Amino acid sequence: MYHLYILKCVDKTLYTGITTQLARRIKEHNSSTLGAKYTRGRRPVKLVYSKKFRTRSTASKAEVRIKSLSRAEKLKLIHTNSQTHKKLL
Repeated sequence: MYHLYILKCVDKTLYTGITTQLARRIKEHNSSTLGAKYTRGRRPVKLVYSKKFRTRSTASKAEVRIKSLSRAEKLKLIHTNSQTHKKLL
């Protein structure tokens, strides 16, 4: 299983990536040299969006699509996802 994720950095920028182990990867972004170079100087980061995919191919395609969105479109995606999640609880 692959996870597409969006992190909100301390400087309010957004970072998008994919991983097979979401909790481990967020920990790496926040505390080790294994985190992305982009996030190392923008700690702490917070998970604001994630979605599961069965294959690396579909996760990578979704990552490319999200990276091509404007900041406003990404924020709308995050907001819509959080509202849907709240309704399910």
